[in-house]
Amino acid sequence: MKFGWISAFGAGIVTAMLIPNVVYALKYRNEENRCTSRLMNVLEQAGRYACILLMVFPLLVWEFGFKSLAAMTAYLAGSAVLLAAYWIVFATYMRRRTPGRAMALAVLPACIFLLCGLALRHWLLAGAALVFAAGHSYVTWQNAKARAPGEEPSP
Repeated sequence: MKFGWISAFGAGIVTAMLIPNVVYALKYRNEENRCTSRLMNVLEQAGRYACILLMVFPLLVWEFGFKSLAAMTAYLAGSAVLLAAYWIVFATYMRRRTPGRAMALAVLPACIFLLCGLALRHWLLAGAALVFAAGHSYVTWQNAKARAPGEEPSP
């Protein structure tokens, strides 16, 4: 299976990951980023936007597709499982925000991006996923540990 210059599958995966983020942003409009590391905040955002862009547009990839049926199966099944886990953790996180759930919500999208990059042999996406993983995990942890216990919504 090969793709053209736009990946509809990648766009679908990105859209499925963005929906919980929009819901969260609407519910917690006034929440502040408490991470004080400018470098990690920049890495998080650069990695995030690079991954989103590269999931949809296979930039700098000469042959965008799967090397084998196993790679395609890993891409489809792995993405589905990781997306389902992301949505389940998000649903539980919205009921009770805990540092563990926050970290799961930081790691799962990075795993999705990395899986897609590796399965498609899209090395730029895989590298961006690692940058995003480092930045997003750090920023999420800083925010989760900085949140005062009284700020947790009741279950």
